[in-house]
Amino acid sequence: MTPFNLKIITPNEVFFEGETSNLIVRTTVGDKGILARHEPYLAALPIGTMRVKDENGKFRTAAISNGTIRVEDGGDTVVLVQSCEWGDEIDVGRAEVAKKAAEEIISDAHASQLEHDIAEFKLKRALNRIHSAENVK
Repeated sequence: MTPFNLKIITPNEVFFEGETSNLIVRTTVGDKGILARHEPYLAALPIGTMRVKDENGKFRTAAISNGTIRVEDGGDTVVLVQSCEWGDEIDVGRAEVAKKAAEEIISDAHASQLEHDIAEFKLKRALNRIHSAENVK
């Protein structure tokens, strides 16, 4: 398959910059596959997963949190996300602690609506990280 340039950027770093021949990402309207020479495309990304085909033809899974994907004419792709972690590098223990803390706030009747909303976001992110780590291929 023909490679194209992919750049994944978080607020803290350029997480990945290189070539891939296939990218599969979950958008707010469903999964989207990107190949070389893809038409221009722009979409919002929720908390979810992204799969990047490496130079050996194997997919590498990453957990992402909220952002956008932009495919330029010719297929070069930029993914801007709040966070991105390779599934095989996720600290599952830390994600489990975050999950438990979020669940405690959600079940607290005295928590404010804002605290509840933030806890729901943190719970979704923790569950996504756990899922991504467990489904490393």
